[in-house]
Amino acid sequence: MNVVAQEPFRAAPKSRTAPKRAVAKPAVAKPAAAKPAAAKPAANFGQIGKEQSPSPTAPREKLSRKDYEKELQKLQVELCHLQDWVRATGARVVIVLEGRDTAGKGGLIKRLTERVSPRTFRVVALSAPDERERSKLYLQRYIEHFPAGGEVVIFDRSWYNRAGVERVMGYTDRREVKRFLQNAPKFERWLTESGVTLVKLWLEVGKKEQERRFRARIEDPLRQWKLSPMDVKSFARWYDYSEARDAMFEATSHAAAPWYVVRSDDKKRSRLNAIKQILSLIPYEKVKRDKVKLPKRSDKHRYKDDLPTHRVKMVREVY
Repeated sequence: MNVVAQEPFRAAPKSRTAPKRAVAKPAVAKPAAAKPAAAKPAANFGQIGKEQSPSPTAPREKLSRKDYEKELQKLQVELCHLQDWVRATGARVVIVLEGRDTAGKGGLIKRLTERVSPRTFRVVALSAPDERERSKLYLQRYIEHFPAGGEVVIFDRSWYNRAGVERVMGYTDRREVKRFLQNAPKFERWLTESGVTLVKLWLEVGKKEQERRFRARIEDPLRQWKLSPMDVKSFARWYDYSEARDAMFEATSHAAAPWYVVRSDDKKRSRLNAIKQILSLIPYEKVKRDKVKLPKRSDKHRYKDDLPTHRVKMVREVY
């Protein structure tokens, strides 16, 4: 399983470096490795694109539900170990999830949180600011939700709204966007220097797959709630969002908090890759637990404790 756009020092030996026997070959291999000019622009984004997994157009073997659930269970066990470590050490973790509409942030969040405690893993999904919130400092409404010791906070969209939807839809002027892009890395460096672990993930969905998912939301009553008027307006502005994404990567992917990009056309693979990447970026350890032994139940104050059905209304057992 390949994690998309992993850190260079982790992924490079596996995905780009030729086998050891090829190193001793004449200098022919060197130009071949340095030849693609496409790797250069990616370096400006905190080396995001240096070690990419196979091209999204490359054929991928379909991941069966059985294999997916098997791998997901392993990762969710690790998330439970992470939870224990966060509680035991008082660590503070912030996970920022960004990406285009329909990229799969909600599905990823569900898999991240379904086996852990909501008191440790908190999800923050802020609605549009009201008049009072607009009078605050821009970052203030996000800082209010930051983790205390022993907590993990997952932002379903974050302060990067300013670099994305606010820029594209014209909710803020370009000067404010420029100032945000200049100041966000300073803010994030302060955050990490204060002991907070900050992980930033961008879920990248392709143009055709996004349209397919939008059309599914229009037709499926179980998904229609996901489709807002804002989503429909945004759909027409694909390249505006691409431009905003590139500018954001250029300005805000830095050593203290680089952007990690997950290709999300394949939902199953993207969820597994994203969770694995998050786990790889947090230096957690398995916390030893004392074995729990249930005590013997006492018969003291024993009485006939059958349910008093005459005092309550029972739910009809239809199923």
